[in-house]
Amino acid sequence: MRQINLSTLKPFVLLTIVALALSSCSTRKYAKNNKQIEKAANKANNSTYKSYNTLSYIDEFKAVAIEEMNAYGIPASITLAQGILESGSGNSDLAKYANNHFGIKCTSDWKGKNYFRDDDQKNDCFRVYKDARESFKDHSEFLKRKRYSFLFQLDKNDYKSWAQGLKTAGYATNPKYPDLLINTIEKYQLYQYDQPESEKQKIAREDRVFTEINENIPQEKKKFTPVETPPLGAKPILADGTYTVIKGDTLYNIAKRFNLSVDELKMLNSITNDAIKLGQVLKVK
Repeated sequence: MRQINLSTLKPFVLLTIVALALSSCSTRKYAKNNKQIEKAANKANNSTYKSYNTLSYIDEFKAVAIEEMNAYGIPASITLAQGILESGSGNSDLAKYANNHFGIKCTSDWKGKNYFRDDDQKNDCFRVYKDARESFKDHSEFLKRKRYSFLFQLDKNDYKSWAQGLKTAGYATNPKYPDLLINTIEKYQLYQYDQPESEKQKIAREDRVFTEINENIPQEKKKFTPVETPPLGAKPILADGTYTVIKGDTLYNIAKRFNLSVDELKMLNSITNDAIKLGQVLKVK
């Protein structure tokens, strides 16, 4: 086999070769890490995972959603609807292997294990929780920051205002996100788990929550900004609301990433089948 003399290559060609080599090494590293996480999860579950439909998912997690609502004021219906949408009712790989039901990513202060999958970038880092309950609790912590603070002044059974407020605060890029939440809540009558509170209870809750939010503010960047993982080969979302297809992408994972249904993604891009091509530019909003 003919050997390449690297010293004769132009700088940009050499950089490309190095980048591809690093990307390949990184991909192998992340794949190995995920296999270890999956092996541990298989062992803990005896390779038999509970398969949820939406109704059984609600029944399984309504108690912890109510508990978090009573502690912080986030409507249980909102928490359950977000879990349903973001985890595929608990059946996504991220939920199954990492117990991560809300797609919360790693931050610089995260000390737990990691699970890697393509999201905004290639091989984004997601948190691995010991159980689903821990994921629900971390979801509450994720919302307890300045950008979402106005939501905690709402009544804890005002799911419609919470749904609109999450979009206003930038929780999701999909303009239809509030409708997706509200439709899910009303379809499955999740509002039945929301509870009113007296004015006295609301004031006490707000005092407690805003004290915690204020304590978080100096550390928000550390606590809530996802760490960067090497995104070689990935293209970011552009300012015009488009996304460039990379290796491993499917219509399903792109749609889920941007809080769209597959049909909505197809409609935005006038796609009639499930085929997409590497480098194809898709509208995502």
